[in-house]
Amino acid sequence: MLPLVTCGLLIACGGTGTGGVTPPPGNGGGGGVPKPQCIAPLSLQTSAQSGVQLGTLSVSGHADLADWSLPHVKGQVLLIGAPALQSLSLAGKQALAGTSREAVPGTNLQLLRTPAGQSDRAFAAQLTGAGLSVQPNYVYSALAKPNDPGYPDPSYPGVQVDGQKYDQDYLTRINAQAGWDAVQAAGCSPAGAVVAVLDTGVDRAHPDLTGRLLPGYDFCAKVDSDDNCTSEDTDPSEATGGDVGHGTSSVGLIGAATNNKLGIAGLTWGGRNVLPVKVFGDTGGATTTSLAAGIRYAVKQGAKVINMSLGFVGSSDPTIAAAIKEAVTADVVLVAAAGNTPNDGLYYPASDPNVLAVGAVGQSNDLASYSARPKSGQKPLDLVAPGGVGASSGFNILSLTTVADGSYALWAGTSEAAPQVAGAASLIRAFRPKLTQAQVRSVLTSSASSVSGGRLLNVGAAIKKAGSL
Repeated sequence: MLPLVTCGLLIACGGTGTGGVTPPPGNGGGGGVPKPQCIAPLSLQTSAQSGVQLGTLSVSGHADLADWSLPHVKGQVLLIGAPALQSLSLAGKQALAGTSREAVPGTNLQLLRTPAGQSDRAFAAQLTGAGLSVQPNYVYSALAKPNDPGYPDPSYPGVQVDGQKYDQDYLTRINAQAGWDAVQAAGCSPAGAVVAVLDTGVDRAHPDLTGRLLPGYDFCAKVDSDDNCTSEDTDPSEATGGDVGHGTSSVGLIGAATNNKLGIAGLTWGGRNVLPVKVFGDTGGATTTSLAAGIRYAVKQGAKVINMSLGFVGSSDPTIAAAIKEAVTADVVLVAAAGNTPNDGLYYPASDPNVLAVGAVGQSNDLASYSARPKSGQKPLDLVAPGGVGASSGFNILSLTTVADGSYALWAGTSEAAPQVAGAASLIRAFRPKLTQAQVRSVLTSSASSVSGGRLLNVGAAIKKAGSL
């Protein structure tokens, strides 16, 4: 007989969807889950004539491809190739008469000043007509920041919850923007690898999850009077009403659609790469059987990261430990919330050596009063992330919930900290797909910031370190 262990949701306080059909567990295969790939680095084509080398950058094209309507430094034209004056044709010398030429150090460019009374476009056309290769001195802006109202920017309105406006200040604290910028600077998309969220399910109808969800599965569709899961199906939708919304909250922190001018920004910007796996019954807890099945299903579906914002006060569960080892052997990163009672030690499975245990810090980066602390003989917390400090002191987490369909709410707990780590792992695994799960774990922990509460997740530093491997 398998042990029947009820797992609890790790929150400190407290829909019927339109799920697609996915093969039932045990069928193997990838289940249609896309393989994570970094988008190939972008090639830069400007207005040089064929084959000109600018440092290590090969610039190709023609002058007439230069787009003078794009942002560029006004009053300047770049001369490519830096020809000596004596090598120019008479037409070239005449075109350059009356303008200064400044060599640009480290390049084969010369910066020309547009003569007074001429537009940059007209001056460039004159130079091109004389056989010279020129282009605008384009102005590059900072890489995109999300336009979601909840993104922490002073000019953004925030998201209204119970009559007040809140933002996602935790994104600033975990240095998320620097991570996104580094991914984009490498010519990659900040969309993550497939991450499975083993939880209470998900509100498929939530507008901020549009286009983000894979079909998923429900391993606890019905429960009996003893909270034993008695059936399963292909619809991982979360029940609505009451105090539910935990699974949708976890999914939203990882995968709310970013840069869609709606709600909040998820750590992984876009793509259909979040796999909801319902292991809780609508009225009961998760069990050894549902959680083990959920882990194995996520692995078979090709998930590269598994988030488990759940646990129980205990030292181990042999069946779950075996499923976790199988997932690690399959090269999956596993993340779990540490627990929400400070005196009971790390909950299981966070205490498993093969799982990243994530604690929660409050606004001052001290370990939150509710966050689990390791007991003697247990491993330390692997990472911490902002988890909120509760209603009496104000929240620092804004997350999705289905308390009211399609709405947003404030939740606090280690359940809110763990998905941030899972989201960062997902970004790394898409950015550098060849890194093993052990390397990803090492990148996350070794790049973390040292704070009073432990090793605080630092997404920017983690992406930078992953990029160097």
